[in-house]
Amino acid sequence: MSVITIGISDQNVAKGEDVLVTYALGSCVGICLYDPIVKVAGLSHIMLPTNTGVTDPKGQMRFADTAIPMLIRRMESLGASKPRLKAKIAGGAQMFPAVTNASIANIGQRNVAAVKAVLAQLRIPILAEDTGKDYGRTQHFYAKDGVMRITSAKKGEWIW
Repeated sequence: MSVITIGISDQNVAKGEDVLVTYALGSCVGICLYDPIVKVAGLSHIMLPTNTGVTDPKGQMRFADTAIPMLIRRMESLGASKPRLKAKIAGGAQMFPAVTNASIANIGQRNVAAVKAVLAQLRIPILAEDTGKDYGRTQHFYAKDGVMRITSAKKGEWIW
């Protein structure tokens, strides 16, 4: 088993016994996609809801609307099929409740809404969600069975 770390504005795919992990999900959202037939897992850590014209692939991983289709293409290259994909998402917290600028204060909510909109448009059902609230999370996603494990210094650990 190898652990594959996904950074902020990054993504990767895994098969077999591999585990995908991303840290520091505050207002960012971690999107886990899974094909249960071929057991291909993908995880994308997005920062913002919508691409504002960024064209380079690394930059596009920052946005929900461009990162999710990129992740699907990577998963398809390992044998996954888009109609079989299922999603689990986490993050989108309001980390700075004292901030009064509405566009900054609700970025977590906007990220979650954008992720849900893209997944709905692509007809990918969300099977589990741990979003919102006021704390950061670490997200583990297991390629062997599609289990998402969330840990938080503030709230402990739970499995979806």
